[in-house]
Amino acid sequence: MEIIRRGAEAEIRRGTWKDRKVIIKSRVVKGYRHAKLDADLRTSRTRNEARLIQEARRLGVPTPVIYDIDLQNAELVMQEISGERVKDALAKSTDEETRRICREIGRIAAVLHRGGMVHGDLTTSNMILMDERVWLIDFSLGGRVATLEEIGVDLHLLREAFLSAHSDIFEFFQEVLASYEEHFDDANMVFRKVKEIEGRGRYT
Repeated sequence: MEIIRRGAEAEIRRGTWKDRKVIIKSRVVKGYRHAKLDADLRTSRTRNEARLIQEARRLGVPTPVIYDIDLQNAELVMQEISGERVKDALAKSTDEETRRICREIGRIAAVLHRGGMVHGDLTTSNMILMDERVWLIDFSLGGRVATLEEIGVDLHLLREAFLSAHSDIFEFFQEVLASYEEHFDDANMVFRKVKEIEGRGRYT
């Protein structure tokens, strides 16, 4: 199996499962934690992420299909989304393509938040462009039954990530917000919360 990434929390590998191309995410053992506590945490986080991915998909957000959950080894076997990271796609897109991608980012963020969910790390590094759709991956920091504060933080993080990674095309973030507003009736409440969060950062 090909190792794609090794992180502090998980190892991501590419492989096959029942003749399907898959991504396998394994939560790594933390030797500094008590063995039972570590096993319980890895199991619960694996189960929670699988549930979030499936619930987001039911809401209408493109996410990978979960093929198998191995709780004993804290592993998820998922559909491989064969595409380009949105972060990389935006770096070379035409204005028309950028506008379309940004509007799709706004739509999926709105659908997720409208359903009471947050992603927790809503950046273009956790989005993949495939078949002209934006797919959302890595829900390890996500949550359900989200408060307005949590939703505001999610959108604020998207703005900050966009400003950091795509400062040269930051004007297109307005397309993200316009699409978000079109697909979420409570968008203005979220926008006010984002401004409040930004204000806290400025004066602390």
